[in-house]
Amino acid sequence: MVMTMGALHEGHATLIRAARARVGEDGFVVVTVFVNPLQFGAGEDLDRYPRTLDADLELALGAGASVVFAPSVDEVYPGGEPQVRITAGPMGERLEGASRPGHFDGMLTVVAKLLHLTAPDLAFFGQKDAQQLALIRRMVRDLNFPVEVVGVETVREEDGLALSSRNRYLSAGERRTALALSRALFAGRERLAAQEALRARADALPNGRDRAENRAEALSRLGEARAAADAHAVAQAAECAGPGAVRAAARAVLDEAAKAEPPLTLDYLALVDPADFTEVADDHDGQAVLAVAARVGSTRLIDNIPLSFGPPSPESPTLGAAT
Repeated sequence: MVMTMGALHEGHATLIRAARARVGEDGFVVVTVFVNPLQFGAGEDLDRYPRTLDADLELALGAGASVVFAPSVDEVYPGGEPQVRITAGPMGERLEGASRPGHFDGMLTVVAKLLHLTAPDLAFFGQKDAQQLALIRRMVRDLNFPVEVVGVETVREEDGLALSSRNRYLSAGERRTALALSRALFAGRERLAAQEALRARADALPNGRDRAENRAEALSRLGEARAAADAHAVAQAAECAGPGAVRAAARAVLDEAAKAEPPLTLDYLALVDPADFTEVADDHDGQAVLAVAARVGSTRLIDNIPLSFGPPSPESPTLGAAT
């Protein structure tokens, strides 16, 4: 199954195609379309959230859905809002949960109900909502749901903006500013790649970083300033390749966007452990998620990318791995 809130776009189509590819021509793929009122807080965009069922049906069936399940609010919540709900726990109070209190409780409640109603073997979710994906995996594991959760890579437009149903709210000027979200994430990733490359060069020397420091000093004495600076960079790579450098590179892009017209208003920039969405330490090795949320005009957008610090660990699952 693929769960959606409608207003389907190419990102949803990618999820549906991934589901179809996994189960084959003879498999059964159900797509749900339901705008869940429980996950919208006071002042959020429930009333103006786009509802385009006819177009959704066309896209879903064209991408490989066998059936679209689009229940009404009364069908999902007979008798009004449910008195018993799923609680997201501590992870649900961080980042998105802190900005949108109760959001994840409402999300998990409807996901649990839809899993019961459709009883799938596989459930596909996008990595763009990384914290949501992590919480669904945790709920499935903690409550013994008989389903495999599969994460699918974020789909982006040609300019880098992550596909979202809310992108349609952006004016041309707001869209230009909104591109700072993905640019900030890519800047963090590029900083990490550059520093990891320098660290690998230092580690490859016979005596590691000490050898690089000695080489830098010798080059300085010979007047080879550019080569000496490069050797110093190699020597210091181990100190510079940490989370702090990644955060700083991303923050610089967002700070510039805050001066744009229209400006970007940052909600959070975080570099977190994908297991519990707590901030990683400066000496962190392993998987991490660089996540950002911001408002441009009246539209709130989120984005993230997975990162890996230090040497690859075969024991560490990627964000796209199934539970």
